[in-house]
Amino acid sequence: SPVDRGKPGSKIHAMSERGGLPLAVVVSAANRNDHLTFEAVVVDAVAPVAGPVGRPRRRPRKLHADKGYDYPACWKVLRTRGIVARIARRGIESAKRLGRYRYVIERTLEWVSRFRRLARRYERKAAHFLGFTQLACAMICYRRAIKLDLLAHNNPK
Repeated sequence: SPVDRGKPGSKIHAMSERGGLPLAVVVSAANRNDHLTFEAVVVDAVAPVAGPVGRPRRRPRKLHADKGYDYPACWKVLRTRGIVARIARRGIESAKRLGRYRYVIERTLEWVSRFRRLARRYERKAAHFLGFTQLACAMICYRRAIKLDLLAHNNPK
């Protein structure tokens, strides 16, 4: 709504894989432009993991984003990391074309906001709110892993 812009609050910026599992999450002020936190989200999601433990991360081949990220700095961040940008262009493309890709991240944000502690922000400090948001993302991944494990045990090959 145009009348409630500039209000105090928090905005959750997230990056997820195609299935909806959160890869990175960043919290910013609600009145801050989206493109200013874009690099922090991308760097969190595709940064190399320190240490020899586990499978090495793979970079996403392409990234879909809405018009809020159509700025030269966002395009440059993706280009330097070798990621194909699928960003809707301001004033050129309609918002309807991005709907099927946007659904994935909207569903992820809905899963995050179902945690009562995040539905209404009780923390004064942004670091505490970010911690609870990251905990919620970890819980989402854990629940998905448990669900896949149960499916694997119920359907032996």
